[in-house]
Amino acid sequence: MPADFNAGDTAWVLAASALVMLMTPGVAFFYGGLARVKSVLNMIMMSLACLAVVSVLWVLVGYSLAFGQDAGAGLIGNLGNIGLNGTIDSVTGTVPTLAFVTFQLMFAIITPALISGAIADRARFGAWVLFVGVWSLVVYAPVAHWVFFFDDGDGGWIADRLKAFDFAGGMAVHMNASAAALALALVLGKRVGWPKNEARPHNIPLIVLGAALLWFGWFGFNAGSAVAANGLASVAFLNTQVATAAAIIGWLLVERLRGLHMSAVGASAGAIAGLVAITPACASVSPLGALAVGVIAGAVCSLAVLVKYRLGFDDSLDVVAVHFVGGLAGALLIGFFATAAVTGGVDGLLYGGGPEQLGKQAIAAAAVGLYSFLLTYIIGKAIDATVGFRVSEEEEVLGIDAAEHGEVAYDLADTLAPATGHRAAEEPARHAPPVRIG
Repeated sequence: MPADFNAGDTAWVLAASALVMLMTPGVAFFYGGLARVKSVLNMIMMSLACLAVVSVLWVLVGYSLAFGQDAGAGLIGNLGNIGLNGTIDSVTGTVPTLAFVTFQLMFAIITPALISGAIADRARFGAWVLFVGVWSLVVYAPVAHWVFFFDDGDGGWIADRLKAFDFAGGMAVHMNASAAALALALVLGKRVGWPKNEARPHNIPLIVLGAALLWFGWFGFNAGSAVAANGLASVAFLNTQVATAAAIIGWLLVERLRGLHMSAVGASAGAIAGLVAITPACASVSPLGALAVGVIAGAVCSLAVLVKYRLGFDDSLDVVAVHFVGGLAGALLIGFFATAAVTGGVDGLLYGGGPEQLGKQAIAAAAVGLYSFLLTYIIGKAIDATVGFRVSEEEEVLGIDAAEHGEVAYDLADTLAPATGHRAAEEPARHAPPVRIG
């Protein structure tokens, strides 16, 4: 390897890549638990499809579009690295380029997986697979180039020219995915009976398991973005932990103030909100700043869950409330809580800096959200008009798992069969009141 290769940095980036890969199964379990019992397999399969489709496309062309040399104005990479051409014997920073390719692949996988929660119960699986392939190349790759590609001022327009901060993808991943989620929710329309017949989470332990896997993997997501085993990775690691903890408290306090129970579902959603919000800010704020980012994000995301009911869009699993609002909060709070001790020179408003950085953060967030929403809406409409994106009403009511995958998550035939002499087994089960994230 070249002289600037570092074995310790390489080991950390490869370990971080594995952690980020684990986040996609975490999303599958988290969304699967939140979904209806007749939709859980479909939710899991939508995440697994992202692992398969994006991995192939990333090697063929996705990496080149996102991290190839800029093709002009910081908007997209060229095709110089198509098929990973020129990467095998090269070094990015202090790690082999293929280690960097692998790390960034995991970001490209989880981003479309996050979208799936907004269209639970009603999307055809084949149409979803097609959407993931098109969206990854047309939407994710350009935005990743904007936000993640540095080249001494000739890289992506957001990171390398505007100089907005998004260390680990609050805008490139979470706002990008959630703006797309809103667009797809509008394309597919509301679920049958929503909001009158609101579905409740079918498996709360599965939700908590998914949140735990996401929290664990997020250390690779944020600290791994230093692409080195160094002090910056250490700051990002600690900030990730404390912001997430504070966000749980913020979410639960809002639940209590609204007269609701402090629920396990709420605590899990609060953790995700904190993870999302600290993602862009983890290398810009101090641990005290991270506490503030977390508690603010937990509170505002908890309140944001109510918005879909007032505006009338059916975001099934509250992707917009958690990922868009959380990502936006984290991106903008950099303008207040950034400290030069971490950023290497930029202070936020609360540390004596001016409003300039806040303005840059707002411009970047608006650009990512608008681009993702518009392009996704076009892609979704095109797929719906050609191959059809939504299952039939009958398939939705009877269960998308059986209709799309020919199987169900839980085979309860023997369990539910009436036992001789027991009339209770023949009576309808009594259900608890619906439980919502909010």
